[in-house]
Amino acid sequence: MAPLLEGSNGTGTTSKPDTSIRNLSPATQAIHADDYLNRIEDVAPAMHVSTTFRYASRPEDLVPAKDLDIETFDKHIYSRLTAPNTTRLEALLASLLNARVLTYTSGLSAFHAALVFLNPKRIAIGDGYHGCHGVVSIHQRMTSMKKLPLDCPAEELQEGDVVHLETPLNPTGEAYNIAAYARKAHSRGAILIVDATFGPPGLQDPFLHGADVVMHAGTKYLGGHSDMLCGVLAVQKKEWYNALVHDRTYLGSVLGSLEGWLGVRSMRTLELRVQRQSKNTDALVRWLDGLLHPETAVAAANGDASSSSGNSETVRAVVQKVLHASLQREDKEWLDKQMPNGYGPVFAIWMKDEKYARALPSKLHLFHHATSLGGVESLIEWRTMSDDTVDTRLLRVSIGVESWEDLRDDFIQAFEALHSEISLSH
Repeated sequence: MAPLLEGSNGTGTTSKPDTSIRNLSPATQAIHADDYLNRIEDVAPAMHVSTTFRYASRPEDLVPAKDLDIETFDKHIYSRLTAPNTTRLEALLASLLNARVLTYTSGLSAFHAALVFLNPKRIAIGDGYHGCHGVVSIHQRMTSMKKLPLDCPAEELQEGDVVHLETPLNPTGEAYNIAAYARKAHSRGAILIVDATFGPPGLQDPFLHGADVVMHAGTKYLGGHSDMLCGVLAVQKKEWYNALVHDRTYLGSVLGSLEGWLGVRSMRTLELRVQRQSKNTDALVRWLDGLLHPETAVAAANGDASSSSGNSETVRAVVQKVLHASLQREDKEWLDKQMPNGYGPVFAIWMKDEKYARALPSKLHLFHHATSLGGVESLIEWRTMSDDTVDTRLLRVSIGVESWEDLRDDFIQAFEALHSEISLSH
C-alpha cells in the first residue's frame, strides 16, 4: 500500500511521495510517481522475491506491531503485509487514481474484499461480469445479504447498502451515468462501488462523479499484456483504507511480487496503450455501425473503399447490431463529461444467428479467439464460451494497439468468408 505523504526528492533518501507530481500529466505520473521508492541505482525496478525482511538493526528504531501505522511506515516486514514491488505499483496507482490504493490477487478477490469490509445487507447490481455475481452468491450463502436489481427504486436501499455499478459494461462496452447512481445511493445512505475496469485511468475518474470505492480488474488494462492477474481497490477515506489493509492481511489475498513487478512495467505505458486502443475502437465501431446504417453513417474515412455498398450488404447479412458507449448518442451530455478523453476499448457485435457468432472468430487472422481483454493484442470471444448468462449471438471484441485499418480489413475478409460460406450452404 502506498502512503499519501508530502515531500520527496526522488533520490531514494526518503520514502515520502511528492504529491506535487499529481499536477503533472498522467503519462508523467505513470513513469515517476514511484521515484521516491528508489533505493538502488537501477533505472528499471528490480524484482524482489523475498517474503520476509530484516528488522532495524538499532534497538531504538524497532516499532512494535501495536504502534505501527501502516500508511506511514516505510519498511517492509512480511510480504503478506507489504513488499517492494507491490508497494511501487500501489504508489503509481495512488497517484493516477488520486486515492489510497490496495492491490489484490485478482479483480474478484478485490470485489470480495470490498464486500467483506462493507458487509452490506443489500446489494443492488445489474448485468455485467458474471464473476461478480458469483462472489455475491457466495456472500449470500454466508450471510443474509439480499440482491436487488441495479435500477431498483431508491426506497429499497438503506444505510450501509451497496450499489455496485460496472461502467463501461462487460461485455458490451456501454456506459452508465455514475453521477446519477451516486445521487441515488447517497440519498439513502448507501455506498457506491464503481467497477471501472473497462474505463481505466485516463478515460474516466469515478471519484469525480461520486464513487465511494473504485475497483479495477488490473489483469486487464492496468496489466495490459495478458500476463498477470491483479485486482485493485481505491478509496479516499483513510479509515476505510486502514480497515481494508487489516482485512487483506488476514484474507491473504495480497498480490505476488512478480505480479507487482509486471504491473509497474505495465503502468509505464498505460496512457500510450489505452489512448491507442480507445481511438482504434472508436474508428472500428464507427466503421461497422456505418455499414449497418449506411443511410445515416459518417464514413470512418472519406472515400474509403471499405465503406462500399458491397461490404455493407455483406455485413448486414450476418450482423444484427453493434454495441458501444460511443453509439449512445442520446447520452452525450453526461457521457462526454464522464469520459472526456475517449471511450472504452471493448465493444460487442450481435450476430443474426448463433451459428454466425460461433463461426466468425475462426475466420479472423489478427484476432485471438480467447477470453479476457485489455492486452496489446486484439481478442474476440464468442462470449457464451465463458459466460452462460449472455445471448449466444454475442461476440465480445477487445481492441489492441495494432493498426485499426489492418483490423478493419481483417473483419472485411472474415465477414466475406462467412457470407460466402452461408451462401454455399443455401
